[in-house]
Amino acid sequence: MPAPQKDPTGPPVTAPCLHLIAGARPNFMKIAPIVRALQADGRLRWKLVHTGQHYDRNMSDVFFEELGIPAPDVHFNCGGGSHAVQTARIMEAFEQHIANDRPDAVVVVGDVNSTLACTIVAKKAGIPVAHVEAGLRSGDMAMPEEINRIVTDSLSDWFFVTEPSGVDNLRREGQAEAKIHHVGHVMVDNVMYQAELLGRSDTTGFPTDAVKRELQANGGRYGVVTLHRPSNVDDAANLAAIAGALKTVAADVPLVFPVHPRTRGTLQKAGLDLGPRIHLMDPQPYMSFLHLWKDAAVVLTDSGGLQEETTALGVPCLTLRENTERPITIEEGTNHLVGTDPAAIVAAARQVLGAGAPPARKPALWDGQAAGRIVAVMAGDLL
Repeated sequence: MPAPQKDPTGPPVTAPCLHLIAGARPNFMKIAPIVRALQADGRLRWKLVHTGQHYDRNMSDVFFEELGIPAPDVHFNCGGGSHAVQTARIMEAFEQHIANDRPDAVVVVGDVNSTLACTIVAKKAGIPVAHVEAGLRSGDMAMPEEINRIVTDSLSDWFFVTEPSGVDNLRREGQAEAKIHHVGHVMVDNVMYQAELLGRSDTTGFPTDAVKRELQANGGRYGVVTLHRPSNVDDAANLAAIAGALKTVAADVPLVFPVHPRTRGTLQKAGLDLGPRIHLMDPQPYMSFLHLWKDAAVVLTDSGGLQEETTALGVPCLTLRENTERPITIEEGTNHLVGTDPAAIVAAARQVLGAGAPPARKPALWDGQAAGRIVAVMAGDLL
């Protein structure tokens, strides 16, 4: 079945045009609700620009069909290289692109190199920029994402904020109140959309389905692990400490671990054995992974997005980091910031598993309508 196509009866050719920037698979999860909202609103034209920051062989027509959006209009193939090389490639490609096809505004999401690169190019060309997921701060300048966030927010014209801490950060940095819009979270829009779609889908073909069924048949509960941050997985000693904690947790409840390539490399190089109670898998497509973690008793992760998605669906989450740029997931959600000390990880996991799932709490405006609010603001300003 082909991916969705743009509606030929959409906005007139004179309508303002947005260029929506995505560089990696998670970016498309954030862009997809905006595309669907633009389609529903019908007042603005748009093009989807894929910088190619990350190459993903699974990003086929089926992927875009699941998201309910057409495939990208433009693809730059700018993957690989260091942060500097990758950012430079994207800047060069995007500069040439907008010289030939100038948009009325550029929309960037999140905090990847594509976000930073396209923001700089657009602003130097005099094109206004909207930053979706603006204002998040970890306070950790060792994180490349933190640098990308700060620079992007220093240049943006619209700030679409997911939580009150983002509003506070932007005010403290001197941004004008009129530019700050607390709209909710497009990632939550998407996970709600995908969860509803999942409920109507045949999941038997998912790689996670057989594993999930077996675990549920043999005891019911299971946990899910993801680890990819360099501070956790590039250093063998750090990964060994976390692995030891995971093995202890797995003695209480089996764990499923889709292993990021950089994590697998360190595990193999260091000869780390996680034991029979931790089931290792390849990284999973979005729907297959959602099928797995949405019913987990606990998720242990260093991912930013999973902190939010687990909160959206009420799944207990333990974040194996010393900081988070998403404090609302702790204050109002189901997330617990536990750090990387093995004893703390084990204690937090046992507390969650012993207490059972906490009452589901969802932050204000995390209602699946954030993208509609974003489109309403931009249409109001551009028309």
